[in-house]
Amino acid sequence: MRNANPVPQSPPVSSSIVSDAAKRRQPRLTPVGVVYGVYVWLEFALIGVLALLPLLLLPSLARRRALVHVLARLILRLAGIRLESQGLSTIPRPCVLIANHSSYIDGVVLAAALSGSFTFVIKHEMAHMPLAGTLLRRIGAEFIERRDRQRSANSARRLLRQASGGQALVFFPEGTFSLQPGLLPFHGGAFTAAARAGLPLVPVAIRGTRDRLPPGSFWPHPGRVSVQALPALTLDSDLAPPQRAAALRAAARAKLLAVLGEPDLAPAAIEEASA
Repeated sequence: MRNANPVPQSPPVSSSIVSDAAKRRQPRLTPVGVVYGVYVWLEFALIGVLALLPLLLLPSLARRRALVHVLARLILRLAGIRLESQGLSTIPRPCVLIANHSSYIDGVVLAAALSGSFTFVIKHEMAHMPLAGTLLRRIGAEFIERRDRQRSANSARRLLRQASGGQALVFFPEGTFSLQPGLLPFHGGAFTAAARAGLPLVPVAIRGTRDRLPPGSFWPHPGRVSVQALPALTLDSDLAPPQRAAALRAAARAKLLAVLGEPDLAPAAIEEASA
């Protein structure tokens, strides 16, 4: 594999220590903060409702995605959240793109940062959320089932067809986020799709969203967020697809850990599961 030089991973971190640190990171809520938070949620809801009609009526998927890209940028700007980006112009198309996940606004930030034909791959539970599920379906999001083995296999086959057909797929391979700062274990779907379809895999580092809307908190905060696309990881054709997928997952994880500067929570998660 090229562009996949490993870096040492961080040692396991005690979950109680990290949880205490996460609590100390929470900004103190003030009356001004409450007013700002209410304003942001009203703004978000209003734009979502106003976007629903054109998203239902526009016949072209490309136009619907372009509209969501513009609206996501508008939402962040009106909320006082400054978006900075780096390396996005070098992302190859098609590709499989993976990003770290630390806040509910990560999807909005990526939608604002990425223009063009990117298909978001999202856990199936989001399909049943009022308004959000409808909006996501109208921009061509793919919902994957992880709890049901048969449905999970069907989802994997569908994604493989999308990747093989030249779609650019966007994954949050952690599948969720935690109160603890750090990188959770990766699910394998993104890496399997890239390996079997022969597509480059692009790690993307999202910073600042944990501070803008902390996990476990209802109250957003203004400030800066950044999206950085790292160099694409290419496949070694001498490896079988399962080995290529495993190598891609390890390399992408190492690249993100090196750039994010956050703990590696995978060893801690394995220890807790076996305890």
